[in-house]
Amino acid sequence: MSAVCGNRSAKLLGGTEANFWRMGFAAILLGLYGEIFGIGLAGSAFPIFLISGCIGFGIGDMALFQALPRLGSRLSVMLTLCLSSPLAAFLEWVWLGTTLSGAEIICAIIILAGVAMALAPDKKLQVARRELTWGLGFGLIAALCQALGAVLSRKAFAVTKLAGEDIDGITAAYQRILGGVALGALMLLAVKRDSILNILSGGNGSIKNTAPDRAARWRRAWPWVLVNGLAGPALGVSCYQWALKTTPTGVVLPIVAITPLVIIPFSYHLEGERPTVRSLIGGALAVTGAAALAWAAGHSR
Repeated sequence: MSAVCGNRSAKLLGGTEANFWRMGFAAILLGLYGEIFGIGLAGSAFPIFLISGCIGFGIGDMALFQALPRLGSRLSVMLTLCLSSPLAAFLEWVWLGTTLSGAEIICAIIILAGVAMALAPDKKLQVARRELTWGLGFGLIAALCQALGAVLSRKAFAVTKLAGEDIDGITAAYQRILGGVALGALMLLAVKRDSILNILSGGNGSIKNTAPDRAARWRRAWPWVLVNGLAGPALGVSCYQWALKTTPTGVVLPIVAITPLVIIPFSYHLEGERPTVRSLIGGALAVTGAAALAWAAGHSR
């Protein structure tokens, strides 16, 4: 739901602005819960969660949005999802000493193979060499940031456990999203700097001319922004953090990687995008792998 609504809001407002406001709305929701029912911004692991959000939400999303126009959505998403899982498993093994069983590794490979089958471009990629090089570079950065952000969250939960503290997934998502909001605000200011300088200098003629169009776009966009913020950064990331609290990244991220496949029915009903036979086969393979991974993880821990 977050991806479908995010696509609508980004087309109306632009990716940078839509991304900032959905994170801002989610931060308000998460903050209300975290300050009333959780520990708020307290806890020994708050700096780690904050850095995790800066890397995952901030730098990672920025790199992904740079890869998208160069490689297209399918290849960009495939790179990010399929590379972040093994990268995260490797980083967690090196840093935290977390290992996976053979069954878990096999199931994760099955999931990623299904995702790759479903998302691989239908035709030969027609991209200039320079654009392909930059696109692959940004895709690798996005994958590494997602992996590192997840491992940092695992480290943060380990720190809270050693300190005798207990932090739930929603409060962890609140502490983490603040880093993303801060970087998102800086990027939005960079994108809007010309408009801001125009206002400060008193040259607001062009702004007056575009104000009615902007208001019309916002009237159409705000429901999508709110649902996007609620479904993704608020509820989705809270569940994601809760999973990382108890489960290694090598198990969590492959399951999260089936997100684009879950989008298929929503895209079909809301956007009229018909799935291909290959995407359905790949989706079935990935979901089967996810179910097997959940079973294997439950029996190995």
